Amino acid sequence: MKKLVIVLALLAVGIFGVTYVYAVGPGFGPGSGRGDCPGFQGGASLTPEQKSQLDETRKKFSDETAALRETMRSGRLELQSLWANPKADPAVIQAKEKELRELSNQMRDKMVQFKLESRNFLTDEQITEFGSCGGRGRGFGRGMGMGRGCL
Repeated sequence: MKKLVIVLALLAVGIFGVTYVYAVGPGFGPGSGRGDCPGFQGGASLTPEQKSQLDETRKKFSDETAALRETMRSGRLELQSLWANPKADPAVIQAKEKELRELSNQMRDKMVQFKLESRNFLTDEQITEFGSCGGRGRGFGRGMGMGRGCL
């Protein structure tokens, strides 16, 4: 009887845990995301031509930043292993941190360029609409994504 109670209690805890994880779902983790801004992701007030231009600009941005994103990812993994190594040289850790900051700044510069290019095919009203809802929101994870702000 005691074993049955223990098994049922563990089963109940497992079901509760799984239910909780699936109930929360994506979009509630840390990171930069769309927030409550429909912006370009929703594309509600974009014409079909503007949507096409935005898709093309996004594709170009994604292609141009693929190598940089991969370098940043591998650098973060390397830094993580350095921090986990008790014998890692502090100077090496600092150098890797600095390298990642520089890569992050390069990505931010490319993001600004992407946003500026995207504004070229918007009307003044659309720029005002999309520009009024920038900032951080509920995201799908950490890192520099194209979901930052509304563009």
